[in-house]
Amino acid sequence: MITMASAGSKTKKSCLKKNHSHNADNIQLFILALPAIILLFVFCYIPMAGIILAFKKFRVDLGIFKSPWIGLKNFEFFFTSSDAWRVVRNTLGMNFLFILFTTVFSVLFAVLMFRLRSRRLVKTYQTVTLMPSFLSWVVVGYMVYALLMPGPMGLVNQIIMLFGGEPVDWYSQPGYWPVILLIVKLWHGVGYNSLFYYASLMGIDKEFFEAAQLDGATKTQEFRYIILPFLKPIIIVMTLLNIGNIFRADFGLFFNVPRNVGALYPATDVIDTYVYRALTQLGNVGMSAAVGLVQSVVGFALILATNLVVRRIDPESALF
Repeated sequence: MITMASAGSKTKKSCLKKNHSHNADNIQLFILALPAIILLFVFCYIPMAGIILAFKKFRVDLGIFKSPWIGLKNFEFFFTSSDAWRVVRNTLGMNFLFILFTTVFSVLFAVLMFRLRSRRLVKTYQTVTLMPSFLSWVVVGYMVYALLMPGPMGLVNQIIMLFGGEPVDWYSQPGYWPVILLIVKLWHGVGYNSLFYYASLMGIDKEFFEAAQLDGATKTQEFRYIILPFLKPIIIVMTLLNIGNIFRADFGLFFNVPRNVGALYPATDVIDTYVYRALTQLGNVGMSAAVGLVQSVVGFALILATNLVVRRIDPESALF
């Protein structure tokens, strides 16, 4: 009996020590995460009180909370304007193209890097393709302008003239700009996005490929039956996160690269640039708050709907 009691007390002491060490680890992790939590609370949760501006006619002399309520008039101002369909169409259409082509090219580039045997070449290619992601859209805008400058001064026009063609006034013809913006977006972001897929590929057991080669599988079959199923969860997660922002546009891209030229608005004007002009030219704070609220609600609804569809098809690949 004494032996059993002493054994029980030892077991209890060891459990207490484990719990104490576990709690100490949790406290350390919480301290590490505390700055990020504070920043998230200050910049993301406290400003949510400003949502009420979407339902008010904001007056500087009265402030946010004393400004008069006007119901849904701020929403009506945007959705009944003649430009509403154009900016919504451009925002959704361009974001859909960005999601589709960025995913495809990022996966293909990650697979190509994974196939390379030389680690030095992999690091070189990744560095070269990752560098554009660190450039601001202001710098990228000037680079694009140097390429597409109107007349014979632009580099692209010089190449066209070299082959006997006529120079193109790129900044007055909106038909070219969906393709131009897509190319710029891919150049700027594929290197960064491919890192997620490349990191996932590094976790594949080499024995899968060895077994496939013994069975006579081709590179295409390896991609279809080994690589693609392994990448499917991360592709779904990345797509879900991107769909949540499909009603938001990259302001830096759509404002700096087309240089806010009015002739290009039919192809480059999106919700964020439209709201920016409403703020700077009209000072309509209420309308901008209303549009921001709509963007957040639509993004949240799209994430829920897309995740529901994924969960019906493949529950293990769902985000939640």
